[in-house]
Amino acid sequence: MSLLTMENARLMLERVYGYEEFRPGQDRIIDSILQKKDTFAIMPTGAGKSLCYQIPALLFAQESSGLTLVISPLISLMKDQVDAMRSLGIRAACINSALRPKTVAETIDKAGQGEYDILYIAPERLESDSFLPLIQHLTQEKKFPVSFVAIDEAHCVSQWGHDFRRSYRRIGPFIERVLGGQPSGRPVVAAFTATATEEVKVDIVKLLSLQDPNIYLTGFDRPNLEFTVVRGGNKKDFLLDYLAFKREEAGIIYAATRREVEKIHDFLAEKGYEVGKYHAGLKDAERQENQELFIYDKIKIMVATNAFGMGIDKSNVRFVIHYNLPKNMESYYQEAGRAGRDGDPGDCILLFSPQDIILQKYLIEQSVRSPKRKAHEYAKLQTMVDYAHTGKCLRGFILEYFGERETPTKCGNCGNCNNCSEVTDITVEAQKIFSCIVRMREQYGSTIIADVLKGSRNKKLLRMGLDRLTTYGALSELTQAEIKDLLNQLVAEEYLRFTNGKYPVVKLLPKAVRVLKNEERVLLKVYTNPRVSSDDSLFEVLRDVRRELAEQEKVPPYIIFSDSTLREMARFHPVDSLSLRKIKGVGEVKLERYGTAFINAIKAYLEAGLQVKRERTE
Repeated sequence: MSLLTMENARLMLERVYGYEEFRPGQDRIIDSILQKKDTFAIMPTGAGKSLCYQIPALLFAQESSGLTLVISPLISLMKDQVDAMRSLGIRAACINSALRPKTVAETIDKAGQGEYDILYIAPERLESDSFLPLIQHLTQEKKFPVSFVAIDEAHCVSQWGHDFRRSYRRIGPFIERVLGGQPSGRPVVAAFTATATEEVKVDIVKLLSLQDPNIYLTGFDRPNLEFTVVRGGNKKDFLLDYLAFKREEAGIIYAATRREVEKIHDFLAEKGYEVGKYHAGLKDAERQENQELFIYDKIKIMVATNAFGMGIDKSNVRFVIHYNLPKNMESYYQEAGRAGRDGDPGDCILLFSPQDIILQKYLIEQSVRSPKRKAHEYAKLQTMVDYAHTGKCLRGFILEYFGERETPTKCGNCGNCNNCSEVTDITVEAQKIFSCIVRMREQYGSTIIADVLKGSRNKKLLRMGLDRLTTYGALSELTQAEIKDLLNQLVAEEYLRFTNGKYPVVKLLPKAVRVLKNEERVLLKVYTNPRVSSDDSLFEVLRDVRRELAEQEKVPPYIIFSDSTLREMARFHPVDSLSLRKIKGVGEVKLERYGTAFINAIKAYLEAGLQVKRERTE
């Protein structure tokens, strides 16, 4: 009787891992592999991908079917996974570039003797002339087959993915030519990734030579994560403001360059925060030490480039802040998804400034040679710019990008849905912008368009005669930065589009034409910088109340109320239960538990203000 059954898989889950039930989607994926079907699984970060190949690997080993190879891109990932499995009594080992050739040979020999059930290897091993003969010796001469191959971070095989690695292109041929030649035949193959667009999905199936695979998408949504975009303002001020309430919480701050990482790290260290740094410019020993300190909660904050995080299984990360705009949505969602892996709330905050676009374009120019791929990278970057400027639900924007059929128009747990700004009719301003673009024959970028609308005396603009356009100075009451921000919002809402390339040109879309013909109005959320609140002093009072309640209940302050809820209180001044209940984020339970404290604080604040006014008038 075969051991490859879901009943045995569930027993393994409980006996080895200590869980009574699989997470959503895990059982279907495991069942597919146990039926020896090639399998492709797209699962969000924290959904339990590793369990989906570890349990089949153990059952294959119990049935004496052979060894499982796990192809994984990072040494740190392998080490963490192998250490975790050994702690559970699982016989596992890894082969990577940190090992000497003699150790590699010994490890493979032990695998051939049946001492391991799971062997991790890096894809770069497949480029080694000395490695392939060892594997062939293992699988053919010693008659110890590889029964199952699991490929983690499978998106790396596609040049249209966000982390293309040429070594991944060796995996398909390796499976077909080397492992396919085993006496026992070709092994079962399973590929796993957290993020993949439609074109990347097609690439993965083709380039990894998956044979008629079962494909499972467990869903991209992470409902416990709150997504927020903060545009404008001083980023360092925001960090200090935010981290003041997160001193006991673990978090990651991502920056685009090593230099930025160093600056942020030094700034926070000077302010007394327990902070580490991680980037490719550090020595291996320092990177490893900082990573260990973070994993074991010896430091609370890690400032890092995107070199940090893949495979880091730290479940209690409460926030991920992107200090700079990431280059694409895949990178952003994977990095942001490192928050809240334990299922508890996590904050995913993107701090945006226009300079971020310039930096990412520079990085694309420096790192990408192929014109076709470069255009593709620019298009992906534009999607991130659109995300930073959209007034729609941020969660819905992300899920729609990854091809989810049903996406929310209002999730209630993102910065846009919770923002108290009201929708504003900006049809007149939009018509001025669209008219200007028409008169400029859709041949210019956002900077020159903003200069014309502002009425700039820029010499280049004057030399081209653009000051003679009827729309010159049409939005002189706004700053150039505000006009460009408005342009980006109109792109995000699909009234305009940018052409691809280093110097994109602004083009009108059909929606803009309808606006020009007065057939449609433009309604957008107009955001204000929350730091420039008309009542910041009350906000600070409310934060003190929140801090006291949090200390009493021994919970993080955000559990009481979010900053956005406090800011709305500071704006609307609710002084009774009925009006406080209307504030976003105040439910019935929280109203009952905390309402009196906040109402009393607001009343006291308002009374103090009235008293000051009386004293001034007397």
